[in-house]
Amino acid sequence: MKKNKLTIIIPCYNEEEVLPISSQSIKEVLFELIDQKKISNQSCILFVDDGSTDSTWKLIESLNLEDPVHFTGIKFSRNFGHQNALIAGLTVATKTSDMLITIDADLQDDIQAIKQMVIEYYNGFDVVYGVRNNRDMDTFFKRKTANYFYTIMEKIGVKMVPNHADFRLMSQRATKTLLSFKEQNIFLRGLVPLVGYPSTEVYYSRNKRFAGDSKYPLKKMLAFALEGITSFSIMPIRLVRNLGIFTFLIGIIYTLNILFQHFSGNTVTGWASLTMSICILGGIQLVSLSIIGEYIGKIYSEVKHRPRFIIEKNLDNFTEEKYFEKNSTHED
Repeated sequence: MKKNKLTIIIPCYNEEEVLPISSQSIKEVLFELIDQKKISNQSCILFVDDGSTDSTWKLIESLNLEDPVHFTGIKFSRNFGHQNALIAGLTVATKTSDMLITIDADLQDDIQAIKQMVIEYYNGFDVVYGVRNNRDMDTFFKRKTANYFYTIMEKIGVKMVPNHADFRLMSQRATKTLLSFKEQNIFLRGLVPLVGYPSTEVYYSRNKRFAGDSKYPLKKMLAFALEGITSFSIMPIRLVRNLGIFTFLIGIIYTLNILFQHFSGNTVTGWASLTMSICILGGIQLVSLSIIGEYIGKIYSEVKHRPRFIIEKNLDNFTEEKYFEKNSTHED
């Protein structure tokens, strides 16, 4: 079996509490796969520092100094967001890697599932999704809203893998195809299935975050859901159209009723019905404009063609063959 190079990409944003533990835990899995001769000894872990304000980057640099063969990293000039951090890691690693795995630094995703992902890669699958088989760690509210989100995405025709976050393996050709999608408004959970290469799923139990705070509070979750819906469907605009037609029909019925009351001599002078109509129509108009504005805003950000990310520092020395030959303790 050819031992292909694996790069594990870990986006980091203020992860100083979890990084010392998660880096070593994932390294152990990496070394197990190397010892089992399932992956190349040049396989590595790539950290992407997404503009952290704590000591995350210093920790990444120290890990790189400790083991430059298996630890490397890139640092953004500022915070560009989780999805762009994943894209950056894939962009850098796909040049030299045969398979790429993305996973968060908090170890909520089961790192042991990485071993099964590698097996599925050799079974001929270009994309292997890590899918949680339970949501016991989530609150009742989060479980319900997540289910509603997947239902909505399915209804509007977006192909997604339920209960899959951004823990996945992709082959080099699948990654290159994904990177050919140039939109600025990135929602990887919807983009990856569009690649269309053979895929499968690996199931695992999600763990509780052992340190630090979640980087996805309610506000970010809602924004992320809105990004997913508006990036893949114009259904909200069609809803506005349907609402406008419905309101117009109601208005015609209301006008006919007013005319009937007028000619019947039953007209009652008052402002309640007028005020109610103005408030309802005004509210519908404002909501409609906001939805349309959301799409116009996306068009605005797309046409500017600004870079998805800016790399300030790159510890790209894991490909140095001289160091590898002199210091490697694992041989292919």
